[in-house]
Order: sequence, then C-alpha cells, then structure tokens
Amino acid sequence: MLRRLFQFSSENVDSRNGANSNRPAGHSVMVIEQMDEAGHPVSPASSPGLSPEENLAKAKTISFEQVYQNAAVKPPRLPYGILKVSAMVNSSHLSGMSPEAKRCALLMALEATGAEIEDLLQDAVVRQRALSDHEEALQDKLQKFETAKAEENRQIQAELDRLTKQYMSRIQGNLDQVAREQDEFRDWQQRKQSESERITEAATFCVPQGSATGNAGLTAVLERANYHRR
Repeated sequence: MLRRLFQFSSENVDSRNGANSNRPAGHSVMVIEQMDEAGHPVSPASSPGLSPEENLAKAKTISFEQVYQNAAVKPPRLPYGILKVSAMVNSSHLSGMSPEAKRCALLMALEATGAEIEDLLQDAVVRQRALSDHEEALQDKLQKFETAKAEENRQIQAELDRLTKQYMSRIQGNLDQVAREQDEFRDWQQRKQSESERITEAATFCVPQGSATGNAGLTAVLERANYHRR
C-alpha cells in the first residue's frame, strides 16, 4: 500500500493557507514571521507588552492545537491527518491486536479513505516542527524570566545590603552611646569614692579617737560617736 518512496520536508507546506503544496520537493516556502513595533520577530504566544513572567505563563497555557495554528508553517488541511491516525491506533477496536496487525488494519483504512501516506508523514513532520519551535520559544521565555528574576534578586540584595549597613550603623551608634554612658558612670563612681573619703576624713575629726573595731569609713566614725554618747 505504500506506493512509492519519497523525500519531503516541512518546506513543502504552503504557509499562507495551510494547505498541502503542489511544489516539487525541496522548493522553499516563504515563512512570514510576526513582527513587533520595532520590527523584531515575535515568538509564538509572545506579547511585547507583557513582562517575561506574564509571557511565560501565557505560553504555558496554550493548547497543542493553538501551537499548531500559531506555527510559522501550519499543518496541511487533511481529512485524515496524523492526529486522526493516532486516534485510530489507540482505538478500542484495535486493542489486543499485535503491532503488525494494527499496522495492516490502519493501512487498509487509510487506503479506503484515499489518504496519502506521504501527506500523513508530512503532517507529522510539520507538527513536530511546530512543537519544537514552541519549545524553543518557551525556553527563550524561561531564560528571559530567569534573567529578569536574577536582576530583581540583585536589586533586592543591593537594597538589603544598604539597609543592613544602615541598621548596623545604628546598632553600632547605640553600642557607642552605651559605652560612653558606662565610662561616664565609672568616672562618676571614682569621683564619688573620692568625695566619700573626703567626707569620712572630716567626720573622723568630729568624734573622739577609739580602738579599731574592724569597721572602716563613715560607719566606724558613727559607731564611735554613739559609743561616747552612752
């Protein structure tokens, strides 16, 4: 049933109307790419006005049928395309059959409908190309998304470093203030000690001299004063 060997490529499909081309094999087909306002090619499912994140999310939600229809080279319009063949292969009517029996049954059905094998294989090539192109577009969007997020992270890190430096400076300022207050307090303690010794020295001249009691300072002076009042 496979009447002849053939060579073909996705270039044999008319990109203008999606129909099977009658051009000879190897004849190139002009592919009209979508352009943005600046004249740059726009990848499938890409919108120049959207952010990389939005473009990536939009591209991931596109169905396979939309992928095929948005492709630069669209699948040929066939009554029985390669997707129909796939549905037939997986039909419950052919379940349990050996691969060879399935192949024979499928070829008989395709011959009965007048489907050309080369057209089906050409359809398969075009659809695979559309899927590959869409995958490349998704990868490009992912890379742009990664680049955008890396730049965003860099800016966040720079802001974090700036804030960290700012708050560390404030923390150090607080520590310096505490250290100054502690130094001033210790200085006051030393001056207070000198003042206390001066007061105690003066008080010792106000009471009679007595034997040492083991106490020192103003307390001992007051004890002697109480003792002589009795």
